[in-house]
Amino acid sequence: MTLLLIIIYLGFIALGLPDSLFGTAWPVLQPQLEVPLSYAGFVTMTISGGTIIASLLSDRLTYKFGAAKVTAFSIMATALALFGFSRCTALWMLVLCAIPLGLGAGAVDAALNNFVALHFSSKHMSWLHCFWGVGASISPYIMGFWLSKDLRWDLGYVSVSAILAVMTLILFVSLPVWKKAEKLETQEVVRTAPKKAKEIAALPGIYYVLIGFFAYCAIEGIAFVWTSTYLVNNRGLAEENAARFSSLFYLGMTVSRFLTGFVADRFGDRKMIKYGYFVCFAGILMILLPVKTPLICLVGLVIAGFGCGPVYPAIIHSTPSVFGKENSQAVVGVQMASAYCGTTFMPPLFGVFANHIGVHLFPWFLIGFALFGFIFIQLLYRKKADT
Repeated sequence: MTLLLIIIYLGFIALGLPDSLFGTAWPVLQPQLEVPLSYAGFVTMTISGGTIIASLLSDRLTYKFGAAKVTAFSIMATALALFGFSRCTALWMLVLCAIPLGLGAGAVDAALNNFVALHFSSKHMSWLHCFWGVGASISPYIMGFWLSKDLRWDLGYVSVSAILAVMTLILFVSLPVWKKAEKLETQEVVRTAPKKAKEIAALPGIYYVLIGFFAYCAIEGIAFVWTSTYLVNNRGLAEENAARFSSLFYLGMTVSRFLTGFVADRFGDRKMIKYGYFVCFAGILMILLPVKTPLICLVGLVIAGFGCGPVYPAIIHSTPSVFGKENSQAVVGVQMASAYCGTTFMPPLFGVFANHIGVHLFPWFLIGFALFGFIFIQLLYRKKADT
């Protein structure tokens, strides 16, 4: 199982690689395509739409082909999509390539998350999402290297596509290793068919976890998109410094997932979620403090991200125990769809409020969604305790 775990970790690095690639390349791509800056939304929304659709279909796909093949073919589709990006000369071509990129990402995300939830302990789920952060951190450096070479953004995409192609080969070669774990799953869980929508909707507590997950991922999405703007407009940082410090939330979350992995099994998923939210609240309150120096706010961003770190992995890992192993793939799929909705639609919604009222609402939105997420996840566990 150790070899399989290493392969899965590599798979999540591969999953994270494309996530920050487009944003890094867009400042160079946009003038070359001669389109408005805002047209990046057409590409990102297409990717998000693909991930949501694939997440909802993940139960059927995994039931028919197994997690190993779904992961291998999904990463292959992602590699081909990224190579397609490197050849694009018009916006419509980018949107077209964004379709398999989103579908591939959504399918592998749901399949791997459920596989690890079923077969590995909580600490491995935490480290799994830490490795996603590693992938998302590496790709901007790869793109930045090629942008320094006569703005060759296309070679940035080719490089990441090549890495994913190698990962695809590793996955196909390792298929026999996956079969042992999948046979064990078949012995433990008897599944007659993929779950229908009405069957998923009838599961006790399903709406609590979907709302809670949506709220949590809204925190991530708003923090990733609007931190830099808040630091410039409300904390007086220069644009270049704000851009540098905007990753503090993300850095805190990635470090947290590594460190909390060492204690996740001891505390359990429910306590990790509760303690994580408490730390997140403390960090957001530091951002809210009306002090002149921005240092307190910057430290608060790190602490808030650190608190968020264990929440996502713990919710996913607890799915088989909360909803049953026979339902976990279907539930993880709809959880992923709910998560992508939170990260996709809430940052633009905050933008509407920021435009009409002000970016100073940033920490208030964070604490509001944190309270919302915490309450509904606790309601979920109380509901399951009563059933």
